[in-house]
Order: sequence, then C-alpha cells, then structure tokens
Amino acid sequence: MSASRSEITDAPGAGGREPGPPGADLLAALLDGMDAALCAFDAAGVVTHWNREAERILGWSAREAVGRRGFAGWAVRSADAAEVQGRLMAAMDAPGRQVHEFALLRKDGGRVLVRTQSARVLGADGKPAGVYCAFSEVHTQIDLERSIALSEALFDEASWGVVLVDVDLRPAVVNGEAARALGAGRTSALGRPLGELLEQGVEELEGALQHVLAEGAPRGLVDLWVSVAPAEGREQRRCWRSGFVRLASPLAEEPVPLGVGWLFHDVTDAKLAEQEANRLRFRSSQLHRAGRAASECEDPLEAATAYLDFALAGFADHALLDVAEGDGEGGGGTEGGGERLVRAVASPAGAPGPAAGVAGGGLPVRYAPGHPALQAVERLGSVRASAGAEGTPGEWAERRQWPKEAAHALCTVLRSRGRTLGVLTFLRGAARPAFERPDAVYAESVAVLTASALDLAQSTGD
Repeated sequence: MSASRSEITDAPGAGGREPGPPGADLLAALLDGMDAALCAFDAAGVVTHWNREAERILGWSAREAVGRRGFAGWAVRSADAAEVQGRLMAAMDAPGRQVHEFALLRKDGGRVLVRTQSARVLGADGKPAGVYCAFSEVHTQIDLERSIALSEALFDEASWGVVLVDVDLRPAVVNGEAARALGAGRTSALGRPLGELLEQGVEELEGALQHVLAEGAPRGLVDLWVSVAPAEGREQRRCWRSGFVRLASPLAEEPVPLGVGWLFHDVTDAKLAEQEANRLRFRSSQLHRAGRAASECEDPLEAATAYLDFALAGFADHALLDVAEGDGEGGGGTEGGGERLVRAVASPAGAPGPAAGVAGGGLPVRYAPGHPALQAVERLGSVRASAGAEGTPGEWAERRQWPKEAAHALCTVLRSRGRTLGVLTFLRGAARPAFERPDAVYAESVAVLTASALDLAQSTGD
C-alpha cells in the first residue's frame, strides 16, 4: 500500500508533483476518471489514495488528504472520528464489502451525508494490507436506487405496456403487459421485426420510432391503431395510446441514441365508444338538418329525396329509392304477389352528387327472386348483404341491378299507415366496411321519414 501511495502522490492530479515511475500516470487517470469518490487507507489507517470525485464532494485535494491518519480533525467531527475510523478499518477483518453511512465534513465546514462501501486490500503475502473505501452522497445514491427501482417496477408491475426498442427498431426489452398485448412471450418477442408481431399499423409505429430517434419524442401521446394476430389466427384491431422517449447514453460526450422507450396503453373500448358517440351525434344532426330542409319542399317527393341526400353523408356511397306499385296491402314483391318495385330516385353512380328522380321511370325493376330488396319487403324490415365470396364485387352488384362499384348493401322497407310503400337501398364500395346493426337502425330512421314524405306524395297525387 505504501508503494501505491508513492505512485499516486507523485502522479499528476493526485499530489501535484512531477510524474513518478511508469504506470503512475495510468493509475492516476483511472482513479480520477471514476464516477465514485474513492479513498484508501493502509494498515495503520493512513490515507494513501484520494481521487478527484472525493475532492469534488468534500473539497479536500489529494495533496491535502494523502498522508493524514484517518478522518479525525479534518473530514469528520472529533466526536465521531473514532467510530467512523473503527467501522472503516473493520473491513480489514471481514471478507466482502461493508456498507455504512457517515456524516463527513467539507473543507468549508459544511456536513454531507455519504454512503460508503469498504473492503479490505490484501498484500502480496495474502494478508490484509489496508482498506479501500468508495463513497457517494446519499441523495445521489438514493436517486440511482430510485431509477433502478422505477425500471424494475416498469418491467415487472406496470399496467402500461413498456417496450425498449433498439436503433434497428427491434424489441430489446419487453414487460409483461406489453408481451400480453403483442401475443408473445417476454423473451420470444426480443430481436424480432415489429412486422412479425403486428399485422397492421407497423408503418405508423416504425415511423413514430424513427422520428423519435432522429428528432426526439413528440409533445403529446399518440393513438396508434394496430392489428395483432394471436395464436388462433384471429386478427384483433386495437388502439394503443402511446408515448415515446428517446434513450441516450449518459457516458458519451454527445448524446448517442441507444433506442426508444415505447409505453402504451390499450384504449380500444374507450376509443370505439367515443367514435360511436360522435357517429350518433353526426347522424342525429343530419336527420335534424334533413327535416328542416324537407319542411321547405313544396313537393313531397322532393322532400323524400332530401332525406336521402342528407343520409348519404358519411354513411353510404349510393342510394336507391324503389316505390311499390300495386294493391299496397301485402308484404309481397315477388312475381304474382300484387306489387312491383319501380325505381323512383337514385343518387349518381360512380361520382358524388345529389339524388334525383330517374328519367323515364315507370318500368318495374327486374329484381330476381331472393333479391335483398324483395327480402326486405317480405320481412317488413332491413336486410344486409355483401359480395363476400360470391365472385367479384362488380359481378355481384350487376346481378342485383346495382352500380358495379357496390360491394355492401343495406335494404330497408318503407312503411306508412300499415302499408308497404317501397324499399330504400344504401350501397357502399369495397373500400368501406360492411353495414352493421347500428347502420340498419339509422337506415330505418331515415326510412320512416322517407316513407312519410312518399305517402304524402302519393296521397296528393291521388
């Protein structure tokens, strides 16, 4: 230990003297480059080593510290000196490291609470030759422990999914919640491309990750819609509210990105409820506006057309109004049933535009038996249909006398005063989803208003 003391005190930065034997510069640089404060004592308790971090914390330079016996009279209060020295030097008689907390004195007289880790140093003969002590301010140590505890909690107990993504955009660490959301194990997801974990939404997610790596995290949270393919093969479209943080190495002089921390939470149910509420609000507003517009129409058939125009917005691509001609008492519509359907109003096919009466009307529509419009008349309700596996959408629509771009249909009967007045058909293209039960409810609401206007038109015509 005494030889080491000579080397350190002769090395630049340790004692301020001229360079000593070969290797002294390297040893001094290693000690001074440590993040933790370090000091060492020989078997007699004399300070032999003192690095720059120890000087920063306590203010005593290496030249002032090296050579002193213990901390008494300068780095610790006299009343505490014997206890501190005894606990430090006790490490010579015990294997392993010992952890203590002491109140030390700064050079300016202030006190600082430090946490020390001390261990014995063995000489060439294998016997204890001294003690080294690494110490740091307690609040610094507590901050480190909090950071470690936070990391462990995030990856073990967090209710949010947490994924650390490396610079190649592959998961490096995955917590339990994220693994469950991705339908993979915590280890099986590591190192795999995101495209193997997600069926849809990969481009948006990778774009967000690349943005964070290049420019930093966005200010707010981002809602990402993704589809996960579980083991049974059923795709599940989910909305994950995501936050991102860029991870940079604290050891580099300039920030070097290590990857991205991605935190997400499943908000699918809340998002769907929000979308449904917005949809209902919009549709209610459209019905209100349609009612006001229809009230200004002198011609009842024009009022019925206005209902179709307002209903189409955001709901369907095309609308058809077929009027029943016949005795009007039954729910027929098949050949010989006493009724026939005549096209009265249609919206433009292939391009958006207002619905209008059909030129040259009066000829019955040649619907084949089993047509969805005829089924709606028979059931006195609504019928939904989609192209599905029945050939291409164009062929499917052509067989049903609909515009060729139609891929999904919703037919609902028009009823007023206990009579069937016709059928209202809404059509969507292949790029839009199929009609669902809430869509049928909305179509029936439109049908009630349209049927009232159509009934008035027929009564006026009679």
